[in-house]
Amino acid sequence: MDKLRELYISYTSHEPYSVEPILGSGSNRQYYRMVAPDGKSLIGVVGTSLDENHAFIYLARHFVAKHLPVPAVLAVADDGLRYLQEDLGARSLFDALKGGRDAGGRYNEAEKRLLRLTIAELPALQIRGAVGLDFSQCYPQAEMDQTSVLFDLNYFKYCFLKATGIDFHELRLEAAFKLFAKDLTADAQLAFLYRDFQARNVMLSADGSPHFIDFQGGRRGPVQYDLASFLWQASARYSHELREELIDVYLANLKLYVEVDEKRFRQRLRLFVLFRILQVLGAYGFRGYFERKKHFLESIPPAIQNLRELLADDSACPYPYLREILEQLVALPQYASEEQRPPVRTDGYRTAVDNVYKAHPADGPATFSKYDGKGPLRVRVFSFSYRKGIPEDESGNGGGYVFDCRSTHNPGRYEPYKQITGLDEPVIRFLEDDGEILTFLDSVYRLADAHVERYLQRGFTDLMFSFGCTGGQHRSVYSAQHLAEHLNAKYGIEVVVEHREQGIKSVLAAKTL
Repeated sequence: MDKLRELYISYTSHEPYSVEPILGSGSNRQYYRMVAPDGKSLIGVVGTSLDENHAFIYLARHFVAKHLPVPAVLAVADDGLRYLQEDLGARSLFDALKGGRDAGGRYNEAEKRLLRLTIAELPALQIRGAVGLDFSQCYPQAEMDQTSVLFDLNYFKYCFLKATGIDFHELRLEAAFKLFAKDLTADAQLAFLYRDFQARNVMLSADGSPHFIDFQGGRRGPVQYDLASFLWQASARYSHELREELIDVYLANLKLYVEVDEKRFRQRLRLFVLFRILQVLGAYGFRGYFERKKHFLESIPPAIQNLRELLADDSACPYPYLREILEQLVALPQYASEEQRPPVRTDGYRTAVDNVYKAHPADGPATFSKYDGKGPLRVRVFSFSYRKGIPEDESGNGGGYVFDCRSTHNPGRYEPYKQITGLDEPVIRFLEDDGEILTFLDSVYRLADAHVERYLQRGFTDLMFSFGCTGGQHRSVYSAQHLAEHLNAKYGIEVVVEHREQGIKSVLAAKTL
C-alpha cells in the first residue's frame, strides 16, 4: 500500500485525502479509490501477477487510442505491479439492474435502455479494438484455441458433472468434447474476445453511458462468445424476448464493421451458449460443491434452467452422446423446475400429499407413533475414526446408519495426502479418479434417499448418518460431506455435518422450496 501511495504522490504531487478499498473484485488484484483534497479521485490497483497487469495496461492503452470506452491508465510503478487508472465511478450496470433481477427478470424500460446501450458498444470493442492489436501481449494466451476449449469442458466434467453422480462413458464424452472444440474454433478469429463480459464489468457514467473494465483476460476469438456470456448470465434471468431484442441490437451494430450472415451467426451463437453454460457450471461446481460458497450454489439452479431451455432446441447440441448426458443432468431431482417440484406444506416444510400408509380397508386405521407429523426433518451427518468409537446419537432415537468406508482405496497411505483431508481438492481428485468411493456412495445415496423420503412423509424430525474410516481424515470426511450436500440440495432440508476428528462442524440451511 505504501508503494501505491508513493505512485499516487508522484503522479499528482500531493497526498491522497482518503484511500478507500473497493470490494467485490473476483481476482487477486486489490482496488482502492484514492481521493484528492478537491474531491477528484483515481483508482489505485495492486496486482499479484506481472503478466496480468501488463496485459491490462497494454490493452487499456490500445483501446484508449482507439477512442473506446475503457479507463485510461495514468501511471505505472517501476515494478509493474501497481498502477493508477481513471475512476469511472461507483455505479456498475449490475447495480443498475438490481430491480429487474429481484423481480425475476422483469426489467423496466430504463433498465432495458441500459442493456441496449451496453450491447450496442460491444462490437466496437471487439472489431475496432482488434485492429492493430498485438495479441501476443494478451494473458494467459493469444487466442481461444481447441486446447483452451477442452480445458474448460473437462473442468465442467470434473468439477460439476462428476459431482452429480451421473454415470457416463469417459471416452465417448471426450470424443464429443473434441468435436465441440473443433466446431467452436472453426471460423477465422479476427476479433477481440473480452472473455469476462458481464454486467459487473460495465461501469455507468453520470449520463448512463457504459464503460468497460476487467478485460485483462481477453484474447483473439469469436464474437459470439461474449454475447453468449452476457445474455445467458444465469442470475440475470433475461426473458427470451429481451434476449432476441438485444441480439438484434448487437447485430445491427456489428454490421457497421463487418458483413454478417445472420443465419450462420445465430447457429454458431447457440453453440457458444451451450459452451458458456457448461463453462460456468464447472466454475459453480468448484466454487459451490468443493469450496462450499453459498453464492455459487445458489447460481446453479438458474444455470441449469438456462441449459434446460437451450436443450429444447434440437439443433442447440448436435453431439448425441453429450446431449444424452445433459438431458440426464437437467432431469435430476435436485435441479427440478418449479412445476416439477413436490408440493409444499402450508406449515413450511415439505411432505407427501397422500397418506404414507395405504392399508386394506379391512385392516382399519393405522396407529401412528408420537413422532409422526412433528417435522421439519433435520439430518445429522458425521465422519469419524473407528479408533475413537462411533459418534453418539444425542437425539435419543438410537437410529440412523453407520457406514464403513475402509473397503475403499485410502489416500492416507500416500505421503502427499497425509496432512490434508477429504475436504481438500487433491484428496477429492484422488478419490474420484480412483472411483471406488463413487461406487460406494451410489449405494449409500439410494438407501439414504429412501429413508429421508419416508421420514419427510411421516414428519419425523431427526435422522443420523455416520461414516467411519481408519483415521477419520480422508474417505469418511469426503463421504460425509458429499452425502450432506446431496441431501441438502435434493430435499432442501437442514443438514448438520460434523467431521469429528477434524473439529469441523457446519450447517447446510434448509431451503425455501
